[in-house]
Amino acid sequence: MADISSYKFGKTKDGRIVTAFEMRNACGMFVRILDYGCTIQSVTVPDRNGAATDVALGYDDILSYENGTCYYGAIVGRYANRIGDARFMLDGKEYLLEKTSENKMHHLHGVYAKRHFDGREENGCLILRYTSPDGEEGFPGDLSVEVRYTLGDDNALTIEYAATTDKPTVVNLTNHSYFNLNGQDGSTVLDHRVRLNCSFFTEYTETFAQTGRIIPVEGTPLDFRKEETIGARWNDSYPQFRACTGYDHNMVLDGKPGELKLIGTAKSEKTGITLEAFTTEPAIQFYSANFIHYDEVKQGKNGVKYPKNGGFCFEAQHYPDSTTHSHFPNVVLRPGETYRQKTVYRFGTGK
Repeated sequence: MADISSYKFGKTKDGRIVTAFEMRNACGMFVRILDYGCTIQSVTVPDRNGAATDVALGYDDILSYENGTCYYGAIVGRYANRIGDARFMLDGKEYLLEKTSENKMHHLHGVYAKRHFDGREENGCLILRYTSPDGEEGFPGDLSVEVRYTLGDDNALTIEYAATTDKPTVVNLTNHSYFNLNGQDGSTVLDHRVRLNCSFFTEYTETFAQTGRIIPVEGTPLDFRKEETIGARWNDSYPQFRACTGYDHNMVLDGKPGELKLIGTAKSEKTGITLEAFTTEPAIQFYSANFIHYDEVKQGKNGVKYPKNGGFCFEAQHYPDSTTHSHFPNVVLRPGETYRQKTVYRFGTGK
């Protein structure tokens, strides 16, 4: 089990103290997590030469997290990704949500990244809890969320989620960490080598809702079933790729939903740092940070200005807009049921 310590990270604009929890294992890895947004602020691992390297994008102060627009390291919800037209039907009733997407047409991610979680150590794990009230952003039901972080001596950071509700509602949670395995050097991740265990993706409309079509990756720039650099097909004219100016797609994972399975791998030739990712979710959003240069906060940690494509995300999730498309995996949670998800990020160095 990791050693866990805590200290005051700062104060929010309304004067609330934000606590940072640091988890350290026996192999020189440590993770810093804030109770604001349940946010992974730092993931520091040894590179191939043993040098401590922070591979997670983020900020050095709480004001930047309050003002920032990129969800660096945060838990997002109640519904990660988009709900088309910011509305859904449940049990014959329509629910209207806040339109929070970039184009103000859809609901995107939700407010959990800007909420204060109750954090504490329990049996060598860090557990953070938040209760989303009935009607928050238009969603029905009081939703009680628990996020459990565990750091192993195999350099695996495990995130386990649980949620319960007192009314029928919809739930789709994820962690929105951006990784750059080169470290905090202001580089892009276009040189990172990635492999994804995904044979299909779900298609966007022109406004970035979902068409409902599940498309094979074969013959498209979204095919990472064999390892390739993120930037290898950057100039491809494929419409679904060009619409996002890069990767920002819901990739359907091969394997059975609910069972822990490989998402894929990433590695940096510069540092030798590798990432293996696993989840019980049916999909990930693979994102190449196409818009972080528009962030209202102009610099990240250590004064570094993060460029466009300065990180990548493996956001384990259910499909976006599943409330509209009945053939997508179910996202409805009812009283007496428990939503559960498990995602693992394991770091190492290449041989």
